[in-house]
Amino acid sequence: MTTTGYPVLDASHRALRTVIGALTEDDLTRPTPCTDWTVTQVLRHAAGDQLAFAAFLDGGPGPDANPFTPSATPPQDPKAFLEESLNRSATAWTAVAPDTEEVAVPVPPNKLSARVGAGACALDAAVHAWDIAMAVGRPSPLTPDLSTELLDVARQIVEPLRQFGAYATELPGQDGDDAEAELLRYLGRDPRWTAVVEG
Repeated sequence: MTTTGYPVLDASHRALRTVIGALTEDDLTRPTPCTDWTVTQVLRHAAGDQLAFAAFLDGGPGPDANPFTPSATPPQDPKAFLEESLNRSATAWTAVAPDTEEVAVPVPPNKLSARVGAGACALDAAVHAWDIAMAVGRPSPLTPDLSTELLDVARQIVEPLRQFGAYATELPGQDGDDAEAELLRYLGRDPRWTAVVEG
């Protein structure tokens, strides 16, 4: 496991790795807060996005398939599948000094400061960790500190992405929202979303 030099990215990678590591075979076909996507599709999307960030940084190959049309066929080994992507992403970020003023990233405007770029990569990993955790009835992997830091990043990068369908429309805030709920609503997610339990 590579330490990137960006604590928010390390924490987000850890969250996604932990959630995927606990999945069972039955979990892979469950619905998620990402409309029309199963756990497998969110996993494939999240892994593909990490490879996309890595490709912009290291010039290597990006994801094999479009992360926004992920296959519903589960990887043979979901943990290994994710680990390959996370390790590539982490290795790419370790080569970027945190005070770098401009790095290439796969989100508009395709050039961000290193700290915001790493935060964008972290936002993707952490929020999809939440999606999958909710789908399988596990606790949220979003801590108050992580949510606060990711919300700051989200406010800098998300608006241009909404027109591409990367994030849904922001949901209205509610009394009593904590940092996690504020982040999720800003990203168009209902903090109270739960998986439907059959039977």
